[in-house]
Amino acid sequence: QVQLVESGGGLVQPGGSLTLSCVASGSMFSAYAMGWYRQTPGKQRELVASMGSVAARNYADSAKGRFTISRDNAKNTVYLQMNSLKPEDTAVYYCNAKNDVWGEYWGQGTQVTVSS
Repeated sequence: QVQLVESGGGLVQPGGSLTLSCVASGSMFSAYAMGWYRQTPGKQRELVASMGSVAARNYADSAKGRFTISRDNAKNTVYLQMNSLKPEDTAVYYCNAKNDVWGEYWGQGTQVTVSS
């Protein structure tokens, strides 16, 4: 069982930056592929960025060049550095952990609001 706790969301002006963090409980964190998803009301949850256990990264087109996903296996933590934020980035951001054997887990979400 893995528990994920996100933090770092908030209100930021357009063009600003935020860094989201997600701390995972349990062992074998390094064996999980980690990802960040986001969701707005009435829309499906969408992938923002993901990072496999061997450091391969994948980004949504909307995130390329602006967002960076990283992980610190010693701290059981995955980060999402978000720069040049736009109002359309406003959403609830969710942390995801996935392993083919041990299953998939979600955090509770953290709100990011980009507005002047």
